[in-house]
Amino acid sequence: MMQIPQLMSEQYSEAKRIIESSTNIKIYSHIDCDGICSGAILSTILDRQNKEHEIEFVNLDVLDNLDLDHELTIFSDLGSGQLIDTKAKEGQKIIILDHHPPLRDLDYKNDKDYTYLEINPHHHGIDGSYYVCGGGLCYFLSKEFGYNDLSWIGVLSAIGDMQNTRIGHFEGLNELIQQDAIDEGYLEVIKSDINIYGRNTRPLFVALSYFNDVKLPITNNTAETMAILEELEIDEKHHRKTLNELTMEEKGKLYQRLSGMISQVVPGKYVQYIPQLIIGDSYTFIKEDENSFLRDGSEFSTAMNACGRNHEEKVAMEVLKGDRFLALDELESISRDHRRNLAQSIEKVSDGEQSNIIELENLQYFDGTGIKPEIVGTITGMILGYCNWKKPVIGFTQTDDEGLKISLRCSRLLSYDGIHFGNIIRKVSAEVGGTGGGHSMACGAYIPIDKKEEFLERFNNELEGQITN
Repeated sequence: MMQIPQLMSEQYSEAKRIIESSTNIKIYSHIDCDGICSGAILSTILDRQNKEHEIEFVNLDVLDNLDLDHELTIFSDLGSGQLIDTKAKEGQKIIILDHHPPLRDLDYKNDKDYTYLEINPHHHGIDGSYYVCGGGLCYFLSKEFGYNDLSWIGVLSAIGDMQNTRIGHFEGLNELIQQDAIDEGYLEVIKSDINIYGRNTRPLFVALSYFNDVKLPITNNTAETMAILEELEIDEKHHRKTLNELTMEEKGKLYQRLSGMISQVVPGKYVQYIPQLIIGDSYTFIKEDENSFLRDGSEFSTAMNACGRNHEEKVAMEVLKGDRFLALDELESISRDHRRNLAQSIEKVSDGEQSNIIELENLQYFDGTGIKPEIVGTITGMILGYCNWKKPVIGFTQTDDEGLKISLRCSRLLSYDGIHFGNIIRKVSAEVGGTGGGHSMACGAYIPIDKKEEFLERFNNELEGQITN
């Protein structure tokens, strides 16, 4: 199992010393599940140390040339890729805990008249896309203080950041965090389970109909999923099960059927990856109520993201910090509204005969005007089930009169092909005067509104020869 490198370990000791010697503290964290988990861990550390602090959840675009008004400013799940210290004053202190590719190297701190400490896995030869995320880095800081009980939040952040999607389980430093959460009695992991969203809360026939990595007869078709489950003698008309209620034998039957369906629709070169589309570890937070959507890692992370997309990060943070009364009610209502919003937006884009999805040679896109920028990424992911899975799908929506928010999602099979869309979107958005980046199969960008056609043309050309149509 990977261990924390010596130099990184020393950085954590230094971060602890900096926090202990500071009184006026501000945290900036990102608005997604990973960022909210990061903020919750840091806030809990500071609470337990009796340190008053402010916390603000922000998008990346507010970080360049930020006014720093506190003795200590901590950045989590962001900061490495932004110009956060252009206004740093003598004697101030900055800590960055971020897993995104860094702009500055380890020596950057040497000639400063303020304290600058950046803990980033890339500086230590560790890939921040799969081996540790922002919440994981913050957890290792809490561990430095002896707070191993926050390990489960580190696991949740990694689930939300899709750090397990490449091979279906955690790798690298994430494994250490997972082990701590198991040892502390917070987490149960079922290895190589059937990996379908909603194992606790959705009837299996509904959960299966959302399968959209490749388009199958069951995708968006509950009549078909019911028929198949009845034929496999897993479900009966009057007794519908959730995935969690299935025996190992029933899961085996379901795996065989899904595997067979997928192998009929994918080109031969992808057959080796079929198990990875269906199988993956499942994560149960065993201290949560048995019937709660917080019990399953994927569902809990979705609820965190719903808060981020609706500017309610503080509610999510309160739930993580242990408020299971008032904040949990709010979380449920935010999640409900979020689902309704998504359903309405999906209808707008994929409306039967009048589908708004336009297909180019190497990609497909839709105009999501009117969809909130915060949810266009989620919509793009859900639209996959209505499109040609062999090409990435891009959604556009306006941020203001001059800007467009772009989100890209693709089938996992394309990322197994070795295409890193995050790197491509970073390059193409920069060429048209914008900014972008992200993961291999989920990424985004902001570009000027009049550059939409040029962006699409350049992106399409960039993928020439990489997409198997």
